[in-house]
Amino acid sequence: MFWSAMKIALLVYLGVMALMYFTQSKLIFLPEIDRSHAASPSDIGLSFAPLKLATADGESLDAWFLPGKEKHQARGLVLFFHGNAGNIAHRLDYLRMFHNMGLATLIIDYRGYGRSSGSPSEEGTYLDANAAWHHATQALGFPAERIVLFGESLGGAVAANQAAQLATQHRPAALVLASTFTSVPDLGAELYPLLPIRLLARIRYNTLERLVQINCPIMVIHSRNDDIIPFAHGQRLFEAARPPKQFLQIEGGHNEGFVFARAEWVRVLDDFLKQALP
Repeated sequence: MFWSAMKIALLVYLGVMALMYFTQSKLIFLPEIDRSHAASPSDIGLSFAPLKLATADGESLDAWFLPGKEKHQARGLVLFFHGNAGNIAHRLDYLRMFHNMGLATLIIDYRGYGRSSGSPSEEGTYLDANAAWHHATQALGFPAERIVLFGESLGGAVAANQAAQLATQHRPAALVLASTFTSVPDLGAELYPLLPIRLLARIRYNTLERLVQINCPIMVIHSRNDDIIPFAHGQRLFEAARPPKQFLQIEGGHNEGFVFARAEWVRVLDDFLKQALP
C-alpha cells in the first residue's frame, strides 16, 4: 500500500508539472479578466486619437495617443506598457498624471488584450512594443531621446526588453519600471516552491538580464507591501541597473499601490523625468 501511494503521489506530481508546462501561458497572461472598454480619456477631459497599429507579424493593436497640454508642446512622450490584467481603458489615472506633467502618451494593448487581435505570447509582446516604438518615432515624430519607456508589472519586462533592443542604436530618455519582477522563473519559483519552475518555464521575461544592456537613466518603483511581486524583486532590479538610477519606494498592495496615488510620489517621478527630459 505504501508503494502504491507513492506511485499515485508521483503520478499526481508529474501531472501537475505537465499542467504547469503546457498551460503556463494561461497562468501568466490574463487578458480575459476584464475586457470591458467602458471608459476613454475623454471621460476625464483629455483629448486623444484612437489608433490601430500593425505589428511585423500581422496583428492589429488597439492604442491611444494623447498629446501634451493644449497650446503647449509636449516636452516628451511616454510609451506606456500596462500590466497583466485589463486593458488601456483601465489606465486613465496614469494618462492624467502624464498629461499633468506636460507629457504626451502612447499607450497600447498587447495582442489578445482589449480590442487588439491575436493571442498573447512573450515574443508577441516584444513585437507589439516594436510596433509602438516605430509609431512613436516615425508616425508621431518623437526622437528617441524624447521618449520615456514606462512599464507597469508585466509591462516593465516588455519595456526593459525594448530598451535593451535599442541600446546599440538609440538611447531613450529614460526607463521606468513600476512593480516589476526580475524574471518569470524567479517569481514562479517563489510562488510554487515545490515545483522545478526554472526547468518548466518556457516564458521567461528576464528583466534582470536586460538591465545590464541598458544605458539610459532608470527609475525603479516598488512597494514593500506588494503582495504579488515581492519588494526584493525591485531591489534586485535597482542593484543591477547602471547609473544614473533612482529608487522610489511606494506603499500598498500590487493592485493598489500606484505612483499616481500620492502627490509626493508623483513629484519624485516628475523630478526624475525633468532630469531625463530637460
